[in-house]
Amino acid sequence: MDKIPMTAAGYAVLEEELKHRQQVERPRIIQQITDARTHGDLSENAEYHAAKEMQAHNEGAIAEIEDKLARAEVIDVSKLSGDTIKFGATVTLIDEDTDKKHVWQIVGEPEADAKAGKISITSPLARALIGKTKGTSVEVVTPGGAKAYEVKKVEWR
Repeated sequence: MDKIPMTAAGYAVLEEELKHRQQVERPRIIQQITDARTHGDLSENAEYHAAKEMQAHNEGAIAEIEDKLARAEVIDVSKLSGDTIKFGATVTLIDEDTDKKHVWQIVGEPEADAKAGKISITSPLARALIGKTKGTSVEVVTPGGAKAYEVKKVEWR
């Protein structure tokens, strides 16, 4: 059973989702099943079968979140420092081909969200960045081809 590294914020988001699924979704789905039962023959009751499917999906998601929370290794990023890139670092990169600036925080898999500027520790870019320092050049093989970046800044937020 491997530990899953994540930030305190990522852990809180998972806890909130678990609470929502247990206290809001579960009772709502149970009510839908109860309502559908009153419609008669269950073998041909599409509402009943849809509600049971939603229930199975929700319970599976609850079990998955509980597993992630049980295996979570919460890392307090505010206590980290240094110039070397590691888990939790917020890294400013400059694309060497386009001079476009990118800012990424390296986080655990459950909290990765590229649109929010958070990449998973297991992503090709994060794996290439780990151990590097400000001023170094990093080449990353992506599905779209090789990309070269220069590390401009390493922060801890």
